[in-house]
Amino acid sequence: MAAAAAQDAHEQLLHLKLAFLAGEPPACVLALARKAGGGSVTPDVQNFLLESCIGNKADGRQNCTYATTILKKIIAEVELSSSVVIDGLYEEFVERMLSKAKDSLLNRADHIYKDISFLSSTHDNNSPRLLSVVARLSCSSNMLEGDTGCSLWPASLFLSEFILSYPKVFSKKCCFELGSGVGLVGVCLNYVGASKVILTDGDASTLTNMKANMELNNLCIEQEDSTILKESTNKVECKYLSWEEVSERDLWGYQLDIVLGADIIYDPVCVPHLVRVLSMLLRRDGKHGKTNAKTGDEFVTEAPVAYIATVVRNVDTFNCFAKAAADAKLSIVNVTSSAAPSNFLPYMLSYDRSSVQLLKISLLS
Repeated sequence: MAAAAAQDAHEQLLHLKLAFLAGEPPACVLALARKAGGGSVTPDVQNFLLESCIGNKADGRQNCTYATTILKKIIAEVELSSSVVIDGLYEEFVERMLSKAKDSLLNRADHIYKDISFLSSTHDNNSPRLLSVVARLSCSSNMLEGDTGCSLWPASLFLSEFILSYPKVFSKKCCFELGSGVGLVGVCLNYVGASKVILTDGDASTLTNMKANMELNNLCIEQEDSTILKESTNKVECKYLSWEEVSERDLWGYQLDIVLGADIIYDPVCVPHLVRVLSMLLRRDGKHGKTNAKTGDEFVTEAPVAYIATVVRNVDTFNCFAKAAADAKLSIVNVTSSAAPSNFLPYMLSYDRSSVQLLKISLLS
């Protein structure tokens, strides 16, 4: 019993730290801090926050405004409950407020760094969950129009969990993602051993940020005539792709196995272009890999197949996509339930996986 309690306490503190590093909303971090303290933010939990989260500036990438907000909320929570606030929290808060006042540039930071840590459970009951893969990403600190491509969306998290849940589906496959955004899916594809990862986006600033994120995760960014690429096992290409302008010739040479996309069904104006691009990618000629699954398995594929994770925010837009896909002879199967991914992100309270649907799309023969 004592060992189980200790393990549970360790896991709760781990969730608290990972939520902070992932940039979870302050209310979510506060909820996890309460849970770790058995209902209140105890001095022990405060010390953990200070030493393992807020006070850890070793990598120099921590967002000052975010950390200061967390500090303010934690202190207010403890004071409201008439409990003791440790001196270190007050001192850290004052230091950060003074630093912010001296450096006005901190107020204009439009991007923050997030560490998205996927946890995998072990078979050893005496061991806590272990980190499976960590993606370090530069993301937008706001949701203003024009910067949405640099934000982290639920469908991207869901698609990443799907990839990590079924690694054999993607291992040794050539994978092509539409609307890659910050590049989280690309990191996961590389982790499970995809033979080739092509990440695309039609926004120049998003593409620049995506490339920086791949480098941040020590992935080789493909360049023409690169000898480094030929010697590297991390083969990732970041490519500009405009759905409106891309031609069949532009896609020649890619021997694709799997096409992916997260939250790309959002604008009825873009739907015809998206369906056209999917049709071109799914009828690629060339050599296509197969999974090692048995005959009859849902994931066996001889021709290219697409997996699209989406949140249906507007039913009319989704219906528009479904009709355009049917007209283009594309088969759409909702596999959300039959291929439900494992929960690798238990600490992300803001992530509502129930809102995401997973679609398997293929070309009708």
